[in-house]
Amino acid sequence: MKKSSSAPKILYLVYQKMSLSNVLPETVRRRGRTTKVFFVFLTLFFFTFFSLLFSRFAIQGTDLGFLPANPVTRIKSPDSSFNKALRVVEEEEEKEENGGGGRSRRVASSVREFVGYETVSVLMPAWEVLVIVSPEAPTLLKASVGGDGGGRIYCLFSNNRTSEARFAGVLPFTDRTAFKCEMPMSTRRRQPFFQPVLIENPAVVSSSVQESPAKKAELIRFNHLVYESLSTANDVVLFVKGVNNRQGINWPPDQFRCVFDLETSGKKHTVKTAVTSSVQEVFRCPHPDLTAFGPSTTNPNIKVSLEIVTEKRAVPSVAYYFTTSPATTRMIANQEPKKLLCACTMVYNVAKYLREWVTYYSKIGVERFILYDNDSDDNLTEVVNDLNRDGFNVTTLLWLWPKTQEAGFSHNAVFSNDTCRWMMYLDVDEFVFAPSWIDAPQPSHRMLRSLFFHKSPSSAVVGQVSFRCNDFGPSDQENHPSEGVTQGYTCHRWVAQQRHKSIVLLDAVDDSLVNVVHHFGLKKGYRWKHLGVESAVVNHYKYQAWSEFKAKFRRRVSAYVVDWTESVNPKSKDRTPGLGFEPIEPKGWSKMFCDIRDHRLKSLTKKWFATGNGTKSKMVWQT
Repeated sequence: MKKSSSAPKILYLVYQKMSLSNVLPETVRRRGRTTKVFFVFLTLFFFTFFSLLFSRFAIQGTDLGFLPANPVTRIKSPDSSFNKALRVVEEEEEKEENGGGGRSRRVASSVREFVGYETVSVLMPAWEVLVIVSPEAPTLLKASVGGDGGGRIYCLFSNNRTSEARFAGVLPFTDRTAFKCEMPMSTRRRQPFFQPVLIENPAVVSSSVQESPAKKAELIRFNHLVYESLSTANDVVLFVKGVNNRQGINWPPDQFRCVFDLETSGKKHTVKTAVTSSVQEVFRCPHPDLTAFGPSTTNPNIKVSLEIVTEKRAVPSVAYYFTTSPATTRMIANQEPKKLLCACTMVYNVAKYLREWVTYYSKIGVERFILYDNDSDDNLTEVVNDLNRDGFNVTTLLWLWPKTQEAGFSHNAVFSNDTCRWMMYLDVDEFVFAPSWIDAPQPSHRMLRSLFFHKSPSSAVVGQVSFRCNDFGPSDQENHPSEGVTQGYTCHRWVAQQRHKSIVLLDAVDDSLVNVVHHFGLKKGYRWKHLGVESAVVNHYKYQAWSEFKAKFRRRVSAYVVDWTESVNPKSKDRTPGLGFEPIEPKGWSKMFCDIRDHRLKSLTKKWFATGNGTKSKMVWQT
C-alpha cells in the first residue's frame, strides 16, 4: 500500500537524528541524553499511529456490496422461496472471562436479506433514511415488524453498521411499503453515502453478500427528487424538489421534459413528453404513448422523472406513472356521491386535537375530511378509526415528504376534485366562527355554506372565499387544556394585517395549481371574495401552552418558510415575536400574545357540545 511507506521514512529520519550524537562534543551529548528518551517515545507514538491508520484503510477494502437504487437491481435467487438465505461472515469481538484474558473469533451466521425485490433509499432531513420497497413484498415486510410472527427489520449500511428500520407505512399512490431508519454516526463521516440493505439480523459488522452487484449506488437526496406523480384525464402531474427553489421564481416549462421509463426483459423503453407548466414544485405534461411500452399498458413499474434539458440529465425519482393511482381507484370504488364541502389539512401528531376539530366542523357543514399525514408517530390512526366508527368521514393519506405543504395542497386540489366541489384548507388549530351564530341554540350544516355558497347569478363566479385570522395566545395555560383548545384559549393578539385562510372551488383552481398555503391562484373568469371580521373570522390557536408549542421546532411544513432553528430572517412575519432559534421557553410565555379577551367561541361551543351539569360537565370530544 502506497501510504504505508511513510512510516519507515519517519523511523529512518528519527534514527539519523539520534545517530548525530556520536560525532558531537561531550557536553552536547550529555544534553542529548535527555532528548534521546523523548525521541524513543516519539518513535513509538508514530509507529502506533500509522499502524492504526493503515489498518483502517485495509479494513475498508472489505466493505459490503449493495443493491443499486436508480434503477434498483433484482438479484436472482437459486430457489423459489420469497427470501434468500445468504451466508455471511461476521466479525465479532467476544470477551470470555478466563484468567482476565479475552479472545476474538469469527462467527459464521445466516442473514436473510430482502433481495430480489426492488428497494430505493432517500436521505431525508435529520439523517433519516427512507427505504421504499417494491409492492411485491409488503405482506412479508409488514409481518416482519410485529405481525404474523415476524421479527424486526434493520438497515445495514456500507460500513457494516446497522440501525433499526421503523415501518413507516404503505405509500398510497404507489402501494409501495416504506421503512425509515437513522443513519449511524460512523456512517455519516464516510462520504459518499450509499444505499442500505434491509436485513433481519443486526449482528453484522463486516460481511460480503454473495451475488450482489459490484457497483454501489449512492443515496438519493430529498432536496433534489421527483417524489410523487398523479394522473388526471388529460395529463400527468409531477411533484419535484430542488428545481424551482424560490417562491415566485419558476423556470420556464420548455427547460424540462417528463421522462417515462420501463424495463422489460432486459430492454429499456423510454418515452418523453413536453412540460406544459412549471410552478413551485408542480410540473405538468401530457400522458405518454403507452403503445411504446408494449402490450402491458397498466404496468405499475413505469418510472417517471423530470429531465432538465440544458443539463441533459433527469432528476432522481421514486415516482411511478399510473393512468389511475391505487388511492384514486380505492376512492372511486367507495362510490360516494360528490360532497359539497370537504376539508383538507396536513398533519403531524395531532391526535389529541383531531376529535374536537372534526366534531366542530362536521356539525356546521363539512362532509368529508382528508388528512395528509406527514409521518405522525402518535395514535392518529386509532383516533381516525374511532371517528369513522362514530359516523364521521375521515380519510388519511400517508405523505412522508417534509416541507411540502404547498405541493400537498396542490396534490389534493387534483386528487379530490372528483369527490369534492369546495375544499376548506385549514389546520387543526383553526376554527371558522361567524358572529351571527352566537344566538343559534344548535349548530347547522348550513352555517358554513352560507359564507361561500350562493346560487344567485351575481355570485356564480366566486371561486374562493377567505377569512381573516385572530392569533390566540397561551391564555395562562401551562399544559394542553383537556376540554379542548376552544375552551382553553381565550385571548388573542392584535395585529394590523391579519393572515387569512380560504375555502376554494376546486374547478376554479388555476391549472398551475399555484398556492401560498392560505389561498390558490384562480382561473380566469373566477373571482376571490374576502370576508370582513364582522362576517366571519378564523380563531387560530397558534401560540398554545409551551409544552405544545415547542413541538413546532421539529420542522416547518412550508417549502418556502425557514425552520425555527435556522438563524435567518429573524424579523420575518413567519417567526414568533420574542422567540429565538432554540426551543427555550421565553420568560412569561403563558401571558404573551394577549391583547384582546375573546370568549365568544368558547361560550358557543360550550352551549353546543357540553354534556352534563356543573362540575360533571364535559365536552363531547373529551375522553
